Amino acid sequence: MKLDRPLAQDPYEKLPAVPSFTLTSSDLTDGSPMDAQHSQRGGSVSPQLSWSGFPEETRGFVVSCFDPDAPTPSGWWHWTVVDLGADTTELEQGAGQSDLMLPGAAFHLRNDGGEHAYTGAAPPPGDRAHRYYFAVHALDTETLELDEDTTPTKAAIQTLFHTIARATLTATFQA
Repeated sequence: MKLDRPLAQDPYEKLPAVPSFTLTSSDLTDGSPMDAQHSQRGGSVSPQLSWSGFPEETRGFVVSCFDPDAPTPSGWWHWTVVDLGADTTELEQGAGQSDLMLPGAAFHLRNDGGEHAYTGAAPPPGDRAHRYYFAVHALDTETLELDEDTTPTKAAIQTLFHTIARATLTATFQA
């Protein structure tokens, strides 16, 4: 099934401008296809992510993965981790498996697939490559005071009000 529709705009272009910092991965290259292991067919293994150069006044982080090209009006949230401490600068490959893999008080929100974990890329068969925006938001607070049943969209709104800097890395995947 080929879905003939224009690419969605970069979801972070809609937000107020904030300083950026560096987000890297030993598993992903910005603008390039991701390995199948990071897809649902390949086991939904979350990629390794590292970040640096964020503001000194950072008190916490939120990490997320969003597909704006999903065939829905609102895209698809694949991963949201909240309450990462300011001393956290990396998530190891596979950290998206469960809260037990996360440091400190950090925890997963339920993704759009209904799991409290990372769920891998899964564009419809035959559709063009989808973009997966991995984002790390540096926050002015240690916690957003959310619970595990908060939706990723509500978390994104709360994050907006506390973001002092943001880093993104975009990978693609095609079924």
